Amino acid sequence: MFDDQAEVKPRNWREIIRSRKMITCLFLGFASGLPLYVLIQLVPAWLRSSDIDLKTIGLFSLISLPYTWKFIWSPLMDRFSFPWLGRRRGWALFTQIGLLISIGALGMFNPLDSMEVIVGLVFMVALFSASQDIVIDAYRRELLADDELGAGTSIFINAYRLASLVPGSLALILSDIVPWTVVYWVTAGFMLVGIVTTLVIREVGSDTLAPHSLREAVVEPFKEFFGRRGWKNAFWMLGFMLLYKLGDNMATALATPFYMDMGFTLTEIGTIAKVATLWSTIAGSIIGGIIMLKISINRALWIFGVVQLVSILGFVWLSVVGHDPTVLFLVVSFEYLGVGMGTVALTAYLARETSIAFTATQFALFSSFVSIPRIFANASTGYLIEAIGYTQFFFLCTAVAIPGMLLLLKVAPWRERAKIKPP
Repeated sequence: MFDDQAEVKPRNWREIIRSRKMITCLFLGFASGLPLYVLIQLVPAWLRSSDIDLKTIGLFSLISLPYTWKFIWSPLMDRFSFPWLGRRRGWALFTQIGLLISIGALGMFNPLDSMEVIVGLVFMVALFSASQDIVIDAYRRELLADDELGAGTSIFINAYRLASLVPGSLALILSDIVPWTVVYWVTAGFMLVGIVTTLVIREVGSDTLAPHSLREAVVEPFKEFFGRRGWKNAFWMLGFMLLYKLGDNMATALATPFYMDMGFTLTEIGTIAKVATLWSTIAGSIIGGIIMLKISINRALWIFGVVQLVSILGFVWLSVVGHDPTVLFLVVSFEYLGVGMGTVALTAYLARETSIAFTATQFALFSSFVSIPRIFANASTGYLIEAIGYTQFFFLCTAVAIPGMLLLLKVAPWRERAKIKPP
């Protein structure tokens, strides 16, 4: 066992929770989550309401490639800084202003005759959002002390989920009342939460800690990871990151169009499905955090992974029943309870495998791998649904979730092996 902090007396949890750092995590989590939910909830509903086919909507996930490849330019955000606000706050403000403008501009165009412009704007939202995630993840790691990481991460994740209420509920309800132009600018206005937070908080890192060269910023994080784990084990881990949530991501990729095809109105989706999604993901992350205080990360990945897998079958039930608000609430609640639990375990696993010396780039690499299924697999869901129907599609998603569980035998066995010496 390696216990470098054995002599450090842990602080009372009340003292940690009351820290101003937790408020910072709350607001930054909200700003980080908002643009993602614009892409995966609001844009598909907008396109479907304009009679855009499911194949085209599914292909829109390919435009979100920046989430997958953000590790490529993350070293640039480590190496260089703006001449004002500091390295982290400068990049954060730049990306947040870009998000406010690009999200608001979306509603100014009609999907039926301006699809090329919309594709470009959606790509810009994804690019700014992925870049904001890089800098906020790095800032959060530098802000929080080791004994604050658990509470800060939990608050950040829940605020991230809370942001889904804006594009996934408020915006959908507004769309039945006001034009889409207003809907998108109202949604974009919530990015002011992140902008104001960035202007108020202090820069916690130092530019002197930045890599001394671009080569150092690019090469060393990868060299350290593969050197520490070995090439074989490293590839097993990256494969696990790809597959652990594949079935779950496929099942929820076109959730809003699925609800619409089952006969639910946008108002019903905004008031039933999205509220169920919010409470269950928050509850799942809280329950998952509590359970993980008692069991290891490895066992949590097994248990929560099984919950994720079984919860997909709820969509099979809904596809057979059709328009039933009660069934919708129950199915969505169970599905996203599993999502919340699985996300906590997977995030903890990623943090455990990240070297403290290269947090920004390595975490960007890991989170990029986790996002790949949502990008590429989701692009095929529209074709699969139209080919085999919703019921058979959700059975397929359940089967696809199994390989990720099997990889746990390699990367996180139930009976944990001896620990590798930390970096």
